[in-house]
Amino acid sequence: MSELKDALLAKPVGPVIPGRQTDPEKDFTRQIEIKGDEADVTVRGETFEDNESTATAVLQGQGLEPAEWTVTGLRSSEWTMANGETGVSTRFTFARKCASVTAARPPIDELLATIERQAADPVFTELEGDHTFIVALGDMQFGKIDGDGVEGTLARTVQCIDAAADRLSWYRERFNIEHVHIAWLGDHVEGFVSQGGANTWRTQLTLNEQIRLTRRVMLHAMLTFAPMVNRLTIAAVPGNHGEAIRVAGKGTTRYDDSHDTESLISVKDAAELNPALFGHVEFYVPDTDELTVVVECSGTVVAHAHGHHWRPGKHFEWWKGQAFNRESAMHQADLLLAGHLHHEHVDSDGPRTFIQPPAMESESTWWRHAKGTTGAPGLIVAVTKDGRVPVKEVVSK
Repeated sequence: MSELKDALLAKPVGPVIPGRQTDPEKDFTRQIEIKGDEADVTVRGETFEDNESTATAVLQGQGLEPAEWTVTGLRSSEWTMANGETGVSTRFTFARKCASVTAARPPIDELLATIERQAADPVFTELEGDHTFIVALGDMQFGKIDGDGVEGTLARTVQCIDAAADRLSWYRERFNIEHVHIAWLGDHVEGFVSQGGANTWRTQLTLNEQIRLTRRVMLHAMLTFAPMVNRLTIAAVPGNHGEAIRVAGKGTTRYDDSHDTESLISVKDAAELNPALFGHVEFYVPDTDELTVVVECSGTVVAHAHGHHWRPGKHFEWWKGQAFNRESAMHQADLLLAGHLHHEHVDSDGPRTFIQPPAMESESTWWRHAKGTTGAPGLIVAVTKDGRVPVKEVVSK
């Protein structure tokens, strides 16, 4: 039986190759191993200085530009040469500099130019109505290299906001809409705190540039919808990517300390400089050390959360737990808007409704490698009154 087992378990192992006899006088080690953006070069010579220049020559010999690589570590040891003198063996660890990534950075000035818009006419048409038109979006993660990158995400976000404004005109043929509510649901920047900073290399924009894009896209949305309604409300909640500070992977400041919400606060500060144009615009972010905010929209209490504090599919369980606290704003909520999970999800439980818009980014490359699927980006528009949400539509470009 053991012979049968051995025969069935046999595999074609390669033959044993005897080690080659080396002559230290002739066979100085010049070995290079390249793994992505790291390279290990081992050289042997009479001095460390000789080895350093030889290692650079080895990189050039492989068609690599030494100026694009930097030494991140080394290990040096002595060996006895054939003539009895001491030689030096050194292993250099090189890492590719980020110059190539920097050179490929999106043109920030051109990106900002795509969202510039002239201020609207200060004369507003008084519209009577009893419904609210909701625009819910999030997870742009500006700065991320994945999918069609910053340029694609930015263009899509602006186009979807403009398309949502067109939808408002369509839905006014069915509903009396006087109020527009825009919900920014977090993770508008990629940031550098997620995964302990492991996303740094794959992030093409500085943090300030990511925030600047977010702020100006929010401004574009305000300028687009402000002249179309009697009342415009805009809310933002903190996402996990937008957290201001983490140490050892943990947040170290208040829960409301977020670039996602601070971007909207900056837009509010700008709007207050011109009350003639924007006096009918209201801004909302969570209270101190809070993660959620609610806004009344035509008799519907709309709650906002990013969605990173419940497991997938457990949104109603989380909601019920929050609503059990009578002091929580979630106690009165009719509609919960959230992002985070990057795909469309609409659900209901009795009179309550949950809406999760897809991400605005085109894909997470990590998720595609793990699961095979890309994104289906877009935002969601909805119409609501008195706790009911009869219309929910994905707007994509």
